[in-house]
Amino acid sequence: MTFKIPKLSLVILIGPSGSGKSTFARKHFLPTEILSSDACRGMISDDENDQGVTTEAFEVLRFIAGKRLALGKLTVIDATNVQAEARKPLVALARQYHCLPVALVLALPEKVCHERNQARPDRDFGPHVVRNQTTQLQRSLRSLRKEGFRYVFVMETPAMVDAATVERTPLWNDRRNEQGPFDIIGDVHGCGDELELILERLGYTVSAEALGGPLLASGPIYTHPEGRKAIFLGDLVDRGPRVLDVVRLVRNMVVHGSALCVPGNHDVKLVKKLLGKNVQITHGLAETLAEIEAIPGELRTPFAKEVAEFLDSLVSHYVLDGGRLVVAHAGMRAEMQGRGSGKVRDFALYGETTGETDEFGLPIRYDWAKEYRGSAQVVYGHTPVPSPEWLNRTVNIDTGCVFGGRLTALRYPEGEFVSVPAARTYCVPTRPFLPPAEAQAPALSAQQSHDQVLDAEDVLGKRIIPTRLRGNVTIREENAVAALEVMSRFAVDPRWLIYLPPTMSPCETSREPGLLEHPAEAFAYYRSQGVPQVVCEEKHMGSRAVVVLCRDEAAAWDRFGVTTGELGIVTTRTGRRFFNDTDLERRFLDRVRSALDATGLWDQLNTAWACLDCELMPWSAKAQELLRTQYAAVGAAGSAALPPAIAALEQSASRLNGEEREKLTGIAAAYRLRGEDIGRFVAAYRQYCWSVESLADLKLAPFHLLATEGQVHADKDHLWHMTTLADLCRADPELLRATPSLVVDVTDPASQAAGIAWWEELTARGGEGMVVKPLNFIHRGSRGLSQPAVKCRGREYLRIIYGPDYTTEENLVRLRSRGLGRKRSLALGEFALGLEALERFVRREPLRRVHECVFGVLALESEPVDPRL
Repeated sequence: MTFKIPKLSLVILIGPSGSGKSTFARKHFLPTEILSSDACRGMISDDENDQGVTTEAFEVLRFIAGKRLALGKLTVIDATNVQAEARKPLVALARQYHCLPVALVLALPEKVCHERNQARPDRDFGPHVVRNQTTQLQRSLRSLRKEGFRYVFVMETPAMVDAATVERTPLWNDRRNEQGPFDIIGDVHGCGDELELILERLGYTVSAEALGGPLLASGPIYTHPEGRKAIFLGDLVDRGPRVLDVVRLVRNMVVHGSALCVPGNHDVKLVKKLLGKNVQITHGLAETLAEIEAIPGELRTPFAKEVAEFLDSLVSHYVLDGGRLVVAHAGMRAEMQGRGSGKVRDFALYGETTGETDEFGLPIRYDWAKEYRGSAQVVYGHTPVPSPEWLNRTVNIDTGCVFGGRLTALRYPEGEFVSVPAARTYCVPTRPFLPPAEAQAPALSAQQSHDQVLDAEDVLGKRIIPTRLRGNVTIREENAVAALEVMSRFAVDPRWLIYLPPTMSPCETSREPGLLEHPAEAFAYYRSQGVPQVVCEEKHMGSRAVVVLCRDEAAAWDRFGVTTGELGIVTTRTGRRFFNDTDLERRFLDRVRSALDATGLWDQLNTAWACLDCELMPWSAKAQELLRTQYAAVGAAGSAALPPAIAALEQSASRLNGEEREKLTGIAAAYRLRGEDIGRFVAAYRQYCWSVESLADLKLAPFHLLATEGQVHADKDHLWHMTTLADLCRADPELLRATPSLVVDVTDPASQAAGIAWWEELTARGGEGMVVKPLNFIHRGSRGLSQPAVKCRGREYLRIIYGPDYTTEENLVRLRSRGLGRKRSLALGEFALGLEALERFVRREPLRRVHECVFGVLALESEPVDPRL
């Protein structure tokens, strides 16, 4: 005996004590799939036979079962379940999670069960217990299907139990193994001319093969020469002029295997009428029935029967391409996808209504797509719309062909919409429908309108964010709260916030005398990672700035949903607006846009927007408060206090002799060294600071062209970025500064020596140092993802970071004990999240999906790291 059960189901074992339910379960199911009432009693009371905790045990059992079913896991309930009142909550649980309840009944003779119990010391109850359970089971056998069990399998002898096998079968809606490509076609409603035209536009041809016969099967078969498959979203019938031709065409494609089809509510209503049920002849059904009545008498009945059989055989919805695509007539919530229940079918056919009607007497539908958070794309129809618009990975492609609109198809996975106009208006809609030719372009897309208000629930709490580069990145709850605090108080318009840059780790600590960092360690790191060549870029002493810029207002409107006249923004590495002066920001962005115009980059990259990663100088333009309260204060205090102290020490020493004089002279010498260090400290930060009175005082050094329309440029090496941006900088050398760079072969001592000499030259003239990156933007070696960059700073610049006298030996010893592990882990996580945010934006995913990553970068920034880094 082979019992075929759905892959996703709630399997309920039913049988008296001693019938072998637990043994059967262990033989046919995984240990993790089995929930035993005895085990739950043991979890609670340490005694699996403690009947006093039965109620609590079943509460635990149902709770765990619910969690498993919510995750789509087959679950087996191992208990006697011989009473209807014990089975009722389990059937309700299956219905709650839209899966099918299966009854596996072990109705063995009472004598067999009693003998088995006698052999088990933990079953010391009398024979009356098994007798009562057996009686209760026999009373239940005929009513199991009425209780809601979709599958009932009964085993009446030990031989039947031993011979039984369990086979798991996918539900009819499970087509995950079919990956496409697909052409998904919206509601046809009998528009046969338009259907034939759109199939032609999509590349389908009429096959020489035809299904013969006088009834529904007659007619040509459409196939695609490249093996594409059409998917029809239902509502084939009613209102249009060629209903039966449409049904015949679709039916033949489905039978041939060149199409799939789900039912629409009109199709189901027609089936009910053809099966003799009483339905209202409204909403176009009369026209369909008239076509059927026009069929010659001897063919009419068998033809109508074939139509009913075909439409009735259609499955409510399909899950395709590994779960990445779901198709249904009216849509499908995430928790219903791939499941089977009456509620799932009803939702697929009708969607969800609020219970109210509009001024036209039609039901007001609840917009489930606004709350959709599933990972699958859902393509549906049912409610006519002027044009298809993506919203939270869902799209309605019913563009009202029968009402004079268009018949629309979505090419998957390409994401391209193809449509043909209706030849005429076949039916005047009850609710006014505006075809695209007459429609006013909406101010914002459905997605942009939805994204104007973001939900804190999408970013708060512990989050595990999947990224292409680094798998799952975990965000702790407390860090998410800190990020939300920053973003809610200081962040810019969130529609512009598509990227935050990662933190950057320094190279390993150098043992060179008097130095904390040296290029040799940076080269050694990348050599150990299997990186043969690196790019050394001058590290500008400015503030990190992300520039997002649009070519014109149309691009800002279309791509970012910004209608305020802004054409871009400059943000800090924490998502704050860089300029407080909006007029200065506008003129600054105009200059950058003009440079892009002059170089022709808009056209070269086929884009109307760009995202640049830059340094904006001077440092003082954004760090005035830091300079005033920290660096300048230290410099001023040291410069004011040390000279008088040195003079006093020297004067006192001049009055003394011997050891006391020598001691004071030594102290004065140490103070003079500290004074020299203060002088170096002041000189170090002063060269990065100048007054900013106008736009002419600013310099922007772009070093990454991160993304443009349709592309994240992480697939280009750093030389491409350097060359492309150098061309941009030449277009406006007064504002834009190219970043000097040098390629170093880390396996060649001579090339390394040249890189070290270049760094020494940069730092000798007061430069901050350099950033060392693998030649490829992304490098993944045998040890995994490499650091996207490490910084190697000069001796004098580090004086600003660590203090004027950090170069004394006792301070260097302390600083050299710094740990890089946590900093580098954060850098990789933030790098992966930043690129993931850009990739999601380029794919036009909902803004909440982009912000999930942007918030993640900011949240990781609140992680504590070694302050010496």
